[in-house]
Order: sequence, then structure tokens, then C-alpha cells
Amino acid sequence: MTDVLRRKTNAVTIGSVLLGGDNPVAVQSMTNTDTANAQSTAQQVMELANAGSELVRITVNTEEAARAVPKIAEILEAQNCHVPLIGDFHYNGHLLLTKYPECAKALAKYRINPGNSDIGKDEKNNFATMIEIALKNDKPVRIGANWGSLDKVVVAKLMDENLKRQNPLSNDTIMEHALVRSALESAELAQKLGMPKNRLVLSAKVSNAQGLVRVYRALAESGEYALHLGLTEAGMGMKGIVSSSAALAVLLQQGIGDTIRVSITPQPGQPRTEEVYVAQQILQSLEIRNFTPQVTSCPGCGRTSSTFFQTMAEDIQSYLREQMPIWKQTHPQVAELKVAVMGCIVNGPGESKHANLGISLPGTAEDPKAPVYVDGRLVTTLQGPGIVPEFKKILNQYVETHY
Repeated sequence: MTDVLRRKTNAVTIGSVLLGGDNPVAVQSMTNTDTANAQSTAQQVMELANAGSELVRITVNTEEAARAVPKIAEILEAQNCHVPLIGDFHYNGHLLLTKYPECAKALAKYRINPGNSDIGKDEKNNFATMIEIALKNDKPVRIGANWGSLDKVVVAKLMDENLKRQNPLSNDTIMEHALVRSALESAELAQKLGMPKNRLVLSAKVSNAQGLVRVYRALAESGEYALHLGLTEAGMGMKGIVSSSAALAVLLQQGIGDTIRVSITPQPGQPRTEEVYVAQQILQSLEIRNFTPQVTSCPGCGRTSSTFFQTMAEDIQSYLREQMPIWKQTHPQVAELKVAVMGCIVNGPGESKHANLGISLPGTAEDPKAPVYVDGRLVTTLQGPGIVPEFKKILNQYVETHY
């Protein structure tokens, strides 16, 4: 595992999950269903949890959604799914939590956006109401500031102060400062209202990687709060994955962050679970946590005119992911397994020896044989149409005997 030192933060208990302190960086996600539809929301929560999301956030924006939350919790319990549910509140959270106490009880944590709980007001009465309800129900709170919905009072104060500077800062810099101040001042207010520091999680999200790094470095220097990392509105496809990976990797490598979410826009009709897999892969690539066996494969070149090794690499990676829900119950350490699927003799044998299991497929004009290495030692050579199923048999035997 990595030698990255985690920044010391307060540990926060969220349902069955321990966040911060010496606990692993947790992966979380959010549903995009209409929460009022309890069945479809519960189904997506289960899909996200089965993919590996350890916390799942749901939108609670209407009375219908608030009424559905206890039902969602009941469905999950009946399906033996115990992932903590986080309620995402904006504008009317104080009203919904007050009117629907069963909703307040069913949630494991409340997310409060300080920028729109008391919009443009000096008095924080709505925010205070939500904190009081959280205290009454013994629930932790995430104070989630976002530069798309900043507290107007905080922004106005900082803009006024900036005008008096001899060398005024840029508007983006002021917005970043306002974001940090909003999160920290809201946390201080919550503590004055009686919320213990170890029941608070902070986030301050922006939509560009460099800004996120600056904001979270400032947050990390300002206290021992547990921090939720995530690039807001990261985008779709490659853009969203790369931007999130770039920002989160820098912060995680510096020991900043106790839980992460990758906010990528899913392709139409595609499952929501992609954001979970990307978050897991970020942590696993940094050797912070292991979630699933990793497949090393070469990119291919002129020596590998056949696409067979590419197909095999994809097949093996899919097989490993499909098997993980089963293996987690019987062979939990299998997530540390490393497999290499290489396309020719240049780096194939060497890379295969570095993995627990490796196969080096023949390149163009090479002898049509595929040597298989187990823990660095050549154990057999495969050839013919049965290479993939034969390699899977060796893989399964290795899992049974080593994990």
C-alpha cells in the first residue's frame, strides 16, 4: 500500500461507516432518480452500493421526496442493504426536516448547503433549525459549500474588502476565499449551536482542478474537520474522468480527503455506477485502497496487429469485476491481485513476472504460444482457441489457493 500520510482529522460516524481519523478514504455517490419514487430510488441505491459505494446521497427537495425517504430505507433494509443514506437539502431543508420527522430519523447524515439555506441573510435561522434537528436525532452533518451557490452575504463582504486593497485580487480568487470562509464560518456556527466537531464533515466544491486544489489546501490548514472531496460538475466522459482524477489525485497524495465522490455526467442510458468505479480506481491507482484485482495490459503497437490480446484483457477485467461480489465474501484479500495481459515478447514476459499472474500473448510473426507466469515463475504455455478459458482456470485456482 502507499506510504502517503493521511492528514489527521476528526473521525465521524455515519451509520455503519467511520469517516476520517485513521479510517480508509470512503467512496460515495448520489442517485439521479426522483426520490419521490421510492422503488426506483431504492433500486439505484442498491446498484450503487453493490458497485462499492459506501455512502449514497439522495435528493430531498419536496414533501413527496421527504415522505418517501422512510420507505426507501425500509426497502433497503428488506434487501439487506445497509448503506448509509445521506439527505441532500437545499432551500427548504429546515421545513422538510421539521414537517417530516420520520425522514429526519431515516437518514444517516444531512447535507446542508450554507449558500442557500439562508439566502442572502445575515441571520442563519434556517441553518440553525437544521442543526438543531440533526442534534435532536444524533445525526452528523456535511456543510457542503459550492461556488455555484455561494452565500451572498459572505461574497459581498469579501468583495467590499477587496475593493479596499492596494492590489485587488481577481474575482475567481475572491470566490475561492468566500467558499472557504462560508464553509468554516458555517462550521463554527454549527459548533456554537452545540454540534460537536466530530459530527461535522466539510466540503467546498469548484468545477476546475486547480481551484479545487487551492480551496482544499486552505480548508485543510484551517482545522481538523473531516473533508469530502469532489470536483463539482466535472462533465461527461473523458473530460469528467480526467478532470476529477487530476484534482483528487493531487489532494489525496498530500493526505487531504476522507471521502470522495466523482461527479461525472453519465452517458444517456448508461448506469450511474461509473462514478463509483472511477472513484475506486483513483484510490487504487494511488495505492491508497484496493477494491478489485488490477489488470496491466500494453497499449499495442505494430508488433500486435491482432486485437486478440485487447479482447482478452477486456474479458479478464470484466470477469474479475463480476467475480468480486462473490470473492469479497470468501476471499476478501483478492482485491490485491495483479494480473498482466501482454501482447508480445518485448515487455510481455518481464511485465508478467511483476504480476501475480501474467500471460504474454504472441505478437505478429511470433511463435503462436502464450507463456503463463505465476508469481514470477513460468508454469505453463497455452496455445489454440482455449487460451482465455484455460487462463481463467489458472486464475480461479490461484484465488482459491492464495486468498
